Amino acid sequence: MAKFSSSHLKILATAAIGGLALAGCGDSGSTQGEASGEPQSGGTLIYASGDAEPDCLDPHYGGNYPQGLISTQYLETLFTKNEDGETVPWLAESSEVSQDGLTHTITLTDGITFHDGTPLTSEAIKANVEHLQDPDTASSTGYLAVQKVQEVEIVDDLTADLHLSAPDNALEESLSMHWTAIQSPAALAREVQENCESPVGTGPFTVDSWDREQQINLVRNEDYVLPVEDSERENDLAYLDGITWRLIPEAATRYAALQSGEVHVIDNAQPDTIQSADNANIGHLDSPRPGASNRIELNSSQAPFNDPLVREAFIRAVDVDGGIQALFFDTAPCSHSLLSSVEPLGYSDDSLFYRDVDEANDLLDEAGWTERDEDNVRMKDGERLELIMPVSTNQSVPAEQSLFEQFQAQAGEVGFDMQINLLDLSSWYAALGEHNYNLVSAPYTKVGPSVLRILYHSSSIEPAPSGYFANNAQVDIPELDEILVQAEETTDDAERADLYEQAQQMVLEDFYVLPLYDQQNHFLYTADVQGMGEASAIAAPEYYNVWLNQ
Repeated sequence: MAKFSSSHLKILATAAIGGLALAGCGDSGSTQGEASGEPQSGGTLIYASGDAEPDCLDPHYGGNYPQGLISTQYLETLFTKNEDGETVPWLAESSEVSQDGLTHTITLTDGITFHDGTPLTSEAIKANVEHLQDPDTASSTGYLAVQKVQEVEIVDDLTADLHLSAPDNALEESLSMHWTAIQSPAALAREVQENCESPVGTGPFTVDSWDREQQINLVRNEDYVLPVEDSERENDLAYLDGITWRLIPEAATRYAALQSGEVHVIDNAQPDTIQSADNANIGHLDSPRPGASNRIELNSSQAPFNDPLVREAFIRAVDVDGGIQALFFDTAPCSHSLLSSVEPLGYSDDSLFYRDVDEANDLLDEAGWTERDEDNVRMKDGERLELIMPVSTNQSVPAEQSLFEQFQAQAGEVGFDMQINLLDLSSWYAALGEHNYNLVSAPYTKVGPSVLRILYHSSSIEPAPSGYFANNAQVDIPELDEILVQAEETTDDAERADLYEQAQQMVLEDFYVLPLYDQQNHFLYTADVQGMGEASAIAAPEYYNVWLNQ
């Protein structure tokens, strides 16, 4: 059996206060912010979120990013990512994989207790895997993460064997995500609503109360035990007394609250406010999400994008790089990859993505869209060249909506009638579920390149138990399916990298996807917030080491 172990270091995001170092397409970076003075205990950090309020505080249910963002504070995972991007144990002490890849043996760190006082044992691994696999949990990302686990066998109090139906070299990566975080088996046995209101984990904070549509109140876990040694800490408790997680949907209102000192941290910071923060002694945490890049997917299962010539024509019609540079104030580096820049196995080919109006027109002519109606929209066999793009107002920032409007105008120049439908989150999900779209931007966060199987394997055309499906481009290529399966099963790192490169080339070169930029995670914070910079494997800021300079 091959031993899996490494140093226990949390991944660091890019943080700076004042003097923001921003970058344009192709570059990124600033220096890591450092706390000043000795850490102080006490105080409640006020956090203002622009995300849609979670339906459930247990990230096993559903599995969207707002759940991962807040649950990072009170739930912990078996594994995490270190500052080198390596998957390392966290609640787990070690992991071993059998030579055939079908058994993963996980040994837990001793002495950890849940918020309800019960000890962390191997029974929790079994209970959590079964909870994720239960159709009633309606899990999406979490369900897919443990889909290959056939059985969890209890070896002893701290050790469990996970028996798989097929090898899965991404399992530890998947178990580093908060959609698979470990919760108390006793808590999971409660009614769904009760567990949604107050999940019970092992983290440095606990859920105290939830005032719907207002705020979620977290308090310090006074019995917290850090799963790993930290020579810089005198004790294991968080510095903050608690966190008040406020819900402020309007971006300008959030930023005004930050400027006035009413709140300490805001998320979903807009490009213009990020730039203006440079002159306001406001800190900026840039923490791009792992998994897929932010991208537009072209629905290849129906006209007109079932024709690769039309897909390429649309991509030739729009100016991605110029639009991002103009609208994002150099806060979002352009991407020409399916994967986030934080993923080491991403493949990029910028030669595929450029604007050429003449070429777009030629491609549409070749595809048979040669007629025009009175609105200058191309036609073929009496059908107009219409594109429907549903856009979630909860997930899309104003700059992104403006970018899509630019694409709308540019595509119109060559004869596309691109219709942007602004929808609330539930209506947006419904439109996707009904396949009522030709174009869609649907961010997907998962640790590791295995996100490609979720997004582009034909099995992902069918929905997970939650009802959510991820193959929005409706890619259905048997050869690609085989490559993606092999990439997850191989034990050879070089072969894995080569297979994922082949998969990405296939999707990009057939123009199923138009990459845009990394999934954005920008946080602004006041000068009295110290110690910002640590993030979970899903790039959610952690507040365990954060303190207030009061």
